[in-house]
Amino acid sequence: MNTKRLTEKNMDEAAAILRDGGLVGIPTETVYGLGANGLNEEAVAHIFEAKGRPPDNPLILHIPDASWLERYCKDIPLTAYKLADAYWPGPMTMILRRKDIVPDAVTAGLDTVGMRCPAHPLCRAIIDAAGVPVAAPSGNTSGRPSPTTAQHMLEDMDGKIDAIVDGGPCSVGVESTIIDLTDTPARLLRPGGITLEQLEAVLGEVAVDPAVTRLMGAGEQPKAPGMKYRHYAPKAPVTVVTGDPQKSAEYIASHAAPEDGIICFDEFLPLFTRRSETRPVMDLGPAGDKEEQARHIFDALRSFDHTSVPAIWAQCPDATGIGLAIANRLNKAAGFHIIRV
Repeated sequence: MNTKRLTEKNMDEAAAILRDGGLVGIPTETVYGLGANGLNEEAVAHIFEAKGRPPDNPLILHIPDASWLERYCKDIPLTAYKLADAYWPGPMTMILRRKDIVPDAVTAGLDTVGMRCPAHPLCRAIIDAAGVPVAAPSGNTSGRPSPTTAQHMLEDMDGKIDAIVDGGPCSVGVESTIIDLTDTPARLLRPGGITLEQLEAVLGEVAVDPAVTRLMGAGEQPKAPGMKYRHYAPKAPVTVVTGDPQKSAEYIASHAAPEDGIICFDEFLPLFTRRSETRPVMDLGPAGDKEEQARHIFDALRSFDHTSVPAIWAQCPDATGIGLAIANRLNKAAGFHIIRV
């Protein structure tokens, strides 16, 4: 298959491919998504084939605005519209009761479905032009770091899908927050660009699912993407070091082998680069700027796949604000191999 590289000028072509059952890489503000017509079971099955994705890992339906919710969901609580008013379009997915029109392939057989209205205007325009909800997980091979540029996605999907629409680099850099509104209290299933604190500002009490901070067991079924399996992982094993930034940097410096790769905050680059001019070191961003860290985390993890590093050591921010999402992605990349200092 020849994968076309499209731009906003080719929006109608991308929409037609989706409507007709093809696969298209679409830009969002979080990461690039691998999109298919969410009402076409055969097209959705091709997503799983292209990614090598486990069939019990549900997908998210992307819609252009909140008015589409009633087409695909039932028993919609008032809180869904309150959250939509506050944070849509934006990096937030709501788990709601699904209608029968939504195929089992999208929901992994669950009676719920994840719904999201992305903030990227080109993404919404493509969905609106297609006239169908777009099922779209991150556009990477299953388990690898998510793509935040069209080039990242081409590395994994070139020749496997019909087209990729280049909408520039993603502004958030980590996948959407997933909040389950079928539970009482509402339950955070995956942290992302909308923080726990922002959800609490609208909903009051929010429970945090244990899968946010640990691996799910073999017998547990995920209600949302990214909960059960090792995700976001480069080829080399990752060790996450969390705690005071100065102490975590010093710990890595004293324990990492000379040939190991390093992901660190801006302030500690000299600590690693002065010891070896050839050691691969990736800059995560300033220790105090978590939004910048979120934009760089997947690029940092991916970059080491172009090197021969035997292991990767990563500094990790605290879990407040979007730091919870960054820590979640790093910890999953490391298989929850975490050292606290």
